[in-house]
This record gives sequence, C-alpha cells and structure tokens, in this order.
Amino acid sequence: MFTGLVEALGEVVAVESQPPGVRLVMRNGSIAKDAAIGDSIAVNGCCLTIVILDEETFGFDAGEETLSRTNLGRLAKGSRANLERSLQFGDRLGGHLVTGHIDAMGTLDERRDDADWSYFWFRVPRQLTRQMASKGSVTVDGVSLTLVDVEDERFSVALIPHTLQVTTLGGLAIGGGVNIETDLLAKYVERQLESRPSS
Repeated sequence: MFTGLVEALGEVVAVESQPPGVRLVMRNGSIAKDAAIGDSIAVNGCCLTIVILDEETFGFDAGEETLSRTNLGRLAKGSRANLERSLQFGDRLGGHLVTGHIDAMGTLDERRDDADWSYFWFRVPRQLTRQMASKGSVTVDGVSLTLVDVEDERFSVALIPHTLQVTTLGGLAIGGGVNIETDLLAKYVERQLESRPSS
C-alpha cells in the first residue's frame, strides 16, 4: 500500500528488452540506499518490485500487461517518474490509501496556470468517474489529489506550487497520458451497490 505522497523523482537510465516485457532501470540515490531486492515501489503510481539494485540505481521487470495499460510503456532513457516506497505499519498516512494498481490511463484535457498554481482537467473512461465525487480522492501518476469537479468523462484538480515542482505533473502538457487509480473505498461502495437486488 502507498499514500500517494511522492517521495522523489527518478530518472530512467535504461529500458532493456526482456520479452515479453522490459527491465526498467531508474536512478535515485536516496531511494536506492534504503531499498532492498523485493521491495515494492510505486513508479508513476504503478506498484513494481525491485529486482536489481546498486548504490544509485534500481530496476524492475514490467510485463506486457503493465506496459500496455499504463504510461510506463512510454518511458524512455532520460524520462522522469514519480517514486514512492510502500507504507510500513506505523507510518503517517498523509494522502489516502493507494494500492498501486492502475485502473486506466487518462489524458490531460485542459490546463489553466495561475501564477504558481495550476488547474487541470483530465479525461478518463466513464466507468472511472462513477467512482469519483467532488472533494474525494484520486491518484494521478502516483500523486494523491483532491477532486474539484467531476463530469461524465473528466474530472478537475487544483495543484499547489509544491506539487507542480516536486512531481512530473508540473511538466505535463495537453494530451499527456497519466495513470489513474480511483479511491479504494469508492470501488467497494460501487461493487456493493451493483450486487444489491433491483427493487
């Protein structure tokens, strides 16, 4: 489990073909020094397992399913990604409960910058907005955000200067693809409502 509070940015140093997937190698010394083989790291919100590690870099094996359903398949050498280590019992939960299991990809539909702040609209599949509500939570590329407005096929968020500076969202352009994970509790509520007998 994760919180959606990005700890650091990682730089992709290699994308190595490992059919039917790839090995994604990233650099971030602060994450690497406290990591171990087998640890879970959220990379742009997608939970991956460390399979190789040294003092500065760490690598993950990403399969065909992960590459096709997330924006990890678009990463190349030099790309940056949001990183968060998994929660430990007793940690503060500053964001919201995030599983690292991506529901779908979305795209930046509209961006309005106001001084150091930004207001984003993301377009997503309709089934995801059914799990969203104004003032609820959503995870975008691993970043826990508060929903402002929700429409049938898109939602908006307001980004503070800190978030824009320390995550990849600050550099996101219109049409850019992002990983979306809806709130875990909303999924269970929707499932319960679907399983109720019709009256």
